[in-house]
Amino acid sequence: MSPAGHAPSIHASCVALDGAGVLIRGPSGSGKSTLALRLILDAPRSLPPAMLVADDRVLLEARDGHLHASAPEPLAGLIEARNLGIRRLSPVQSCPIRLVMDLAAADAQRLPEPVHAQVILEGIPLFRIAVPPGADGALLVAAWFGTEIF
Repeated sequence: MSPAGHAPSIHASCVALDGAGVLIRGPSGSGKSTLALRLILDAPRSLPPAMLVADDRVLLEARDGHLHASAPEPLAGLIEARNLGIRRLSPVQSCPIRLVMDLAAADAQRLPEPVHAQVILEGIPLFRIAVPPGADGALLVAAWFGTEIF
């Protein structure tokens, strides 16, 4: 927990796929909200339905050995649709994060070493996908959920 007992907040988006959180990080304009909307509204057919957890700001809380994501109350259920404005969706209140997507990642590799496929947030190790600019993040999420490591 951060000072004053509040969960830390990061600039990111988060969706829940069958209860598994996908935390989407990246610089401004990298497509965090767009990827979240794609996963919710037009996901690859192999993925379970996705629901919004948070957009723009995500609260993180480590508990019971898992990192949980939620939205700050004023932003709950709101998401930016570029060229359309702020939209409202039915949100999930909280979910444990299972995957971190880093958009426009400078360290993205075609065949990443295991050390690049992990990140530690709030003391919790999580699987990480470093997404290069222009890559289809939704396809990478589908591949992560729908395939096994060789």
